[in-house]
Amino acid sequence: MAEAHQAVAFQFTVTPEGLDFHLSREAVRQLYLAGISSWKKRLVRAKNSFLTGVYPASPSSWMVVVMATAGSFYCQVDPSLGLIARIRHCLPESPLLSAESRTVVSIAVFSTGVWLSSVLIFRQLLKLLLSYHGWMFEPHGKMSRSTKIWVALMKLLSVRKPLLYSFQTSLPKLPVPSVQATVTRYLESVRPLMDDEKYGRMEALAKEFKEQTAPRLQKYLILKSWWTTNYVSDWWEEYIYLRGRSPLMVNSNYYAMDFLYVTPSHVQAARAGNTVHAMLLYRRKLDRGEIPPMMALGIVPMCSYQSERMFNTTRIPGKETDTLLHLVDSKHLAVYHRGRFYKVWLYYGGQLLPPCDLQLQFQRILDDPSPPQPGEQHLAALTAGDRVPWAEARARFFSQGKNKVALDAIERAAFFLTLDEEEHGYVEGREGCMDAYAKSLLHGQCYDRWFDKSFTLVVYKNGKLGANAEHSWADAPIVGHLWEFMLATDKFQLGYTEEGNCKGQPNTALAPPQRLQWDLPEECRAAIEGSLRVARALAQDVDFNCFQFSAFGKGLIKRCRTSPDAFIQIALQLAHFRDKGCFCLTYEASMTRLFREGRTETVRSCTAEATAFVHSMGDPRRSRSERQKLFQLAATKHQQLYRLAMTGAGIDRHLFCLYVVSRYLGVRSPFLDQVLSEPWRLSTSQTPQQQLKMFDLAEHPDHVSTGGGFGPVADDGYGVSYIIAGENLITFHVSSKFSSPETDSKRFGAHIRQAMMDISQLFDL
Repeated sequence: MAEAHQAVAFQFTVTPEGLDFHLSREAVRQLYLAGISSWKKRLVRAKNSFLTGVYPASPSSWMVVVMATAGSFYCQVDPSLGLIARIRHCLPESPLLSAESRTVVSIAVFSTGVWLSSVLIFRQLLKLLLSYHGWMFEPHGKMSRSTKIWVALMKLLSVRKPLLYSFQTSLPKLPVPSVQATVTRYLESVRPLMDDEKYGRMEALAKEFKEQTAPRLQKYLILKSWWTTNYVSDWWEEYIYLRGRSPLMVNSNYYAMDFLYVTPSHVQAARAGNTVHAMLLYRRKLDRGEIPPMMALGIVPMCSYQSERMFNTTRIPGKETDTLLHLVDSKHLAVYHRGRFYKVWLYYGGQLLPPCDLQLQFQRILDDPSPPQPGEQHLAALTAGDRVPWAEARARFFSQGKNKVALDAIERAAFFLTLDEEEHGYVEGREGCMDAYAKSLLHGQCYDRWFDKSFTLVVYKNGKLGANAEHSWADAPIVGHLWEFMLATDKFQLGYTEEGNCKGQPNTALAPPQRLQWDLPEECRAAIEGSLRVARALAQDVDFNCFQFSAFGKGLIKRCRTSPDAFIQIALQLAHFRDKGCFCLTYEASMTRLFREGRTETVRSCTAEATAFVHSMGDPRRSRSERQKLFQLAATKHQQLYRLAMTGAGIDRHLFCLYVVSRYLGVRSPFLDQVLSEPWRLSTSQTPQQQLKMFDLAEHPDHVSTGGGFGPVADDGYGVSYIIAGENLITFHVSSKFSSPETDSKRFGAHIRQAMMDISQLFDL
């Protein structure tokens, strides 16, 4: 009961003499410290909002303008051309202001106006400079005069160290491509996938759409682009993610893995303590805007708005559409272990709990012998099944009483932590260990991850880590940024004792984690089991092959005078043709974060140039030099498409938005219906590496990341994620479905290896 008494600031009892109050000094102290911490956060946010709002200027530049104006004025030079005198004349009469004071105030007002005007001019100039993308299309190793001038101006305007959101309002808007350009590129992308008859029909549909339907739809889209900060992102979030009624698990959520070869500590509670603390340090930097924005070339900022909802965010189920619940702050963590849910406070005395205290709390959970309450063990399966049953169950069984209190503790947590009872990770010589690791992170037992949370951190019994992330709030590079920070901080900054425990002495007086209480009737338990059956059927159908390709890496690929990404994408086309005997519509994720609130665009990697190269590899009449030439043409084409996608000239987001407008207007387009119904039988994505330079991979080659992956997009297709880790390693994550007779992840993985080797032999890598 000692912990319960500390949880309240005061107690009172009724006696014959009146009310008898008992104050808890420790509780009052904690409330005071928490209040101080809260006000500090508010002040920091207010300061950062101001600094972000005036970037690239600074408060010191305001002082310079004021001092320069005052100096000129008192030297009998009026830089205001009489405005200072007019301002002084307009100031109200007051005995508190002498003539000299009125002059000083007038100078300050005029100087502030000049400074603010300069800020606006510089911000508009910065936006104009950021609208230039010619640098991306420059030949490798060469730079035009215009680009050199642009680089110099960018460096001049970005001389002050930016905060995370310093560039947000200076980023250009995503442009709306012309219908002509989009339709032309679309027809070019599907030409290698269609015979003459099918292509002729598609050309006719495209012509009818372009001439009759599209002009009206395009006008609405242009109007939206003027009115909103990004004409794609809000519709993409709503219609692609939040309105989806199928399970998030496998279909939408994705995962991230730990270091490949290294496990900093095999003590489960200790690894959880360090990683949770590292993530909270990242959250604090995020709140303060101390994380610098991602920069291309070191000078071109990328949009940071997706980072805002990384923590304290949960997807709330609805019958027709889900919503995102995001809180400004959350002071606790939701934890799952062996069928039980806990609430763990993250602060004590207004300060973050150090890793050793977090280890103590997690160890208390691991040592807790109490059994799950009826229905509690499989409760999270509701988040793994279809969305409508979950929405109905939530409204019916979790809207009041102890169930609502417990559910709020999960949904309002900073994030979700699973202390897993299994052991996973890479073990040399153990076949299938990485496949099992991937499947565990993607779906687990279907009831031991809260798939609605922005992300679930998974800590295994042997100290290995992983994460399962919900997709609607942000894309994988955002989680990857957090993940790199956490891994580097855990290993190289926080560290462990020789026994594998967190450093420091824990505070044993901390109140233990709070066990969440549930009252789940039979009808609710039946709904839970129904969702679990759906989720298990989906999970059991996922076929994974996760493997390391170490014959060569990006270091040798660059000798082909092409990008590693283009090399791998062409290899995937060759592997897919050998696997299925045909080509398919291929999705590669590209980002549009050079624009404000940009998310992703599609690179259609199956090009006429790529298919020509693939055919040449099976044609014995083709010489080596011919194949090399065809490969270079395919690589050049792929890089061109990637650049177009990044600079707002992609195909698919434009067509998607035109389709949404057509549905709003009640206009049916056979062309758009056909385009939007085409399945992506090969969906690919590259996991970014070394976004943060917190340690040198050359000095620590065993600390390579394993990247992450996702489930197959089409029932008869493949999902392929890859990470180019360091100079000599590429890790592939291949997913498909057992139920499809056309796919086999292990077989496709073997084809990928062989394709990589065959292409490398063309260039003697």
